[in-house]
Amino acid sequence: MALTKKDIAEKIQNELGFLRKQSVEIVETLLELIKSTLGSGDDVLVSGFGKFCVREKNERKGRNPATGEDAILPARRVVTFKCSGNLREKVNGK
Repeated sequence: MALTKKDIAEKIQNELGFLRKQSVEIVETLLELIKSTLGSGDDVLVSGFGKFCVREKNERKGRNPATGEDAILPARRVVTFKCSGNLREKVNGK
C-alpha cells in the first residue's frame, strides 16, 4: 500500500496536534516547495532521507515499439532520487 498525501496529513494531525486543515496545508506547502525547487533545476537534499536531483538527458535516437520506426527523442530533464545510507539501512533491516 502506498503512503498518500492524505495519510501524511492525518499522521501530522494525530502526532503533532494540528487541525486537519493545517495538516493538509503543511503537506501541500512542502510538496509545492519541493516541486518549485526541482522545477528551477536545483536539487533537494533532505538529511537522513535522501537527495532529489535534476539530471539533463541529451537528445537521443529511439524507436517506436509499436511500429519499429526510428525517432529522435528530444533532450529533457528528469528527476532522480538517491536515498541516504540511513534510509537504505532502515529499508534493509540493518
